[in-house]
Amino acid sequence: MPEYLTPGVYLEETSFRSRSIEGVPTSTFGMAGLTRYGPVPYQLDTPAVTMVNKPTLITSFTEFERAFGSLEDVGTGNDTRNYLAYAARSFFDNGGRRLYVSRVFPFTRNNGVIVADTDFAKLDIGNPAVATWRTRWPGLAGQTISIKVTFQRSKNILGTVNGTATLRGAQPGALIELVDDRTQIPKDTTAPVPANLRLADRLGNGLGYVDPATGRVVAIQDNAPQGACHLTLTVTVQMGDIRVDAYPGLELDARGLPLDAQNPRSIFRVLQAEQPADDLSLVYLLAAIPAAGAQPPSAASLLAALLGLATPTYLTGGGDGGTLSTDGRDGLQGEVSDVDNPKIAATGLAALAEIDDVAIVAMPDSVRFGTEAEQKVAVDHLIDHCEQQRYRIAIADPPVDSSMSGVREFRSHFDTKYAALYYPWVEILDPLAKNDPGAAPATLQLPPSGFAAGIYARSDIQRGVHKAPANEVVLGITRLMQNVTFDRQSVLNPEGINALRFFPGRSNRVWGARTMSSDPEWKYVNVRRLFIYLEHSIDKSTQWAVFEPNNELLWASIRQTITDFLITTWRTGALMGTKPEEAFFVRCDRTTMTQNDLDNGRLICLIGVAPTYPAEFVIFRIGQWTADAQQS
Repeated sequence: MPEYLTPGVYLEETSFRSRSIEGVPTSTFGMAGLTRYGPVPYQLDTPAVTMVNKPTLITSFTEFERAFGSLEDVGTGNDTRNYLAYAARSFFDNGGRRLYVSRVFPFTRNNGVIVADTDFAKLDIGNPAVATWRTRWPGLAGQTISIKVTFQRSKNILGTVNGTATLRGAQPGALIELVDDRTQIPKDTTAPVPANLRLADRLGNGLGYVDPATGRVVAIQDNAPQGACHLTLTVTVQMGDIRVDAYPGLELDARGLPLDAQNPRSIFRVLQAEQPADDLSLVYLLAAIPAAGAQPPSAASLLAALLGLATPTYLTGGGDGGTLSTDGRDGLQGEVSDVDNPKIAATGLAALAEIDDVAIVAMPDSVRFGTEAEQKVAVDHLIDHCEQQRYRIAIADPPVDSSMSGVREFRSHFDTKYAALYYPWVEILDPLAKNDPGAAPATLQLPPSGFAAGIYARSDIQRGVHKAPANEVVLGITRLMQNVTFDRQSVLNPEGINALRFFPGRSNRVWGARTMSSDPEWKYVNVRRLFIYLEHSIDKSTQWAVFEPNNELLWASIRQTITDFLITTWRTGALMGTKPEEAFFVRCDRTTMTQNDLDNGRLICLIGVAPTYPAEFVIFRIGQWTADAQQS
């Protein structure tokens, strides 16, 4: 308790209310799989690059394209459709707002070591090469990246201040061009003369020039009419027709190369591999590593090599790695990060485990495997991920072209309350096809998980997590690949296969809300997700109670905190009952804890809630009525 030792007035703040519980988000979607380009953890020895990035948050499909490339094909093997990109597109089209993407890439390895030049595109500049442009991320899409470099020449910046010659506005590392007449500054169309180039560097409290002959910093001389111009670079990086990034005002700071350019606007720092100013930058520039005893590239040679890219020039090489697997560091399941080595980041589904906000998970690439056994293993990994994390649900995809008996056979391999299966696949207009006038538009078939996840998010945002994500229109599709009728669904629904059905005049709709569980308590998706929401919210918001004195005061505070939260939840219609006492109970007292529990530091709170179940079967009973009949 506070100490009162000196006479005086003590002002203290105290709280007279219980702590509140904030509901966690329920519509955040997470996916792991192949993409055309984009962030993925890796570690190279040559060149020395280590990427430990986490899954990327995306809030629109435009952002997805910028980070992970287009909808074009990806991967190797017989099926190269970009399932994850299409799933992201359908998720946002159907109402989704937040998506985390964990890119999976099957690196080409030699004895476990990534072979750098195999999967990464590059462009050597200069003859001999003085620097190399490299893609930050692996993938065949690196060949669609082009580089263009232009320069800008300032007005004269050479002058005298308090009798000392100086370069106005220049910083150490700036590239300076000496001109014979400060009143006749060349235009930007005139190439710089290599012999007139100097690097500015610190000399005492001011600036000096780096003498290209000796490497020493010498004092600036204001010998009129001689002048000096500041040369800056603009780098334009373009990826196909979906992304153009311009980096203006870059300095050619060649000091400390190849590894330690110091000016914050240096082209080697702004466009560096690890932790650049733009987290999603496409490329990085690496100066050539000189041979033992040789000097690093000079500013003049670097500038000449860079200005050789006056027109867009494409990087070459790169590839989409090897064959995708269900597990392993380069597989869909991925591997957890190494707690003893911060350079080894989690990959695949394991990386999504580090994102606490994710509540819905899918893995559309599970359908690209050639056998049903491999697809089952991939879905097993997805289910295991959700069961281990506890606070998320999986959306599984059936194999392509599954018949009624085929999807039932596939479903029979699973029993979990943490996943739901949707059937059949859907058809959309091919957004990449260039159709001839008068010809039928090209279409393609996709698994339903991305569409279902978007509907989950839309239902949560509009109604709440307690509302079953069913009887909702599926947006952005032309038709369903199989026609599920009333009689056919009577077989699928009891087995926990959620049908997508077409209703004339009511469009294509999700017509099922069941998990793949044999336990009747967890039969419905919305009940499972409601409990996930309640458990996760209570878990996050009651961490303050750990190590508090375990007595009646703490128990009462916890009871009040949880009761207030459940009353709010009941008022949204998520719980049964006409009054709170019928909807839930919260017990935390001597009836839930023994003295042994107290002696061992355990606080036990018992919570019971009565969730609302969906009206899956709406029955109206109608009979004949006579005018003189008495109503019972």
